[in-house]
Amino acid sequence: MSKGNDPLALDRALASFDDLWSPRIVTHVNDYDVRVAKVAGEHVWHAHDHTDEFFLVLDGELHLALREPTGERTVRLPRGSVFTVPRGTEHKPYAPAGAAILMFEPTGTSTVGDRHDDLPGHVDATTGHALDA
Repeated sequence: MSKGNDPLALDRALASFDDLWSPRIVTHVNDYDVRVAKVAGEHVWHAHDHTDEFFLVLDGELHLALREPTGERTVRLPRGSVFTVPRGTEHKPYAPAGAAILMFEPTGTSTVGDRHDDLPGHVDATTGHALDA
């Protein structure tokens, strides 16, 4: 994790682990974590009842399936794209060819939200892991 005013290279942070769907906390901003993760395949349908969820795609392409009042849709986020999933919106991230992402969310936010489908073995239910870079 970045300490104080020491810079941290995100490519170095991402190179320090291989686990998929298992974010690492790279720094804090006020009461928020900045997390990076490697992702591939599918996550699970889930929702965060009390917070929005911000995504920035660092590499690859992330897809976000959304269940909205008007129906289901998928948002495709190529490298360099950002998207915020509004609180309470059911969503399922997936990355058919793999991606690296950055997320910004309140410290203690679970990666599987407040409500979720059954968890497969490849999805890490965590509030973020310390970065060992």
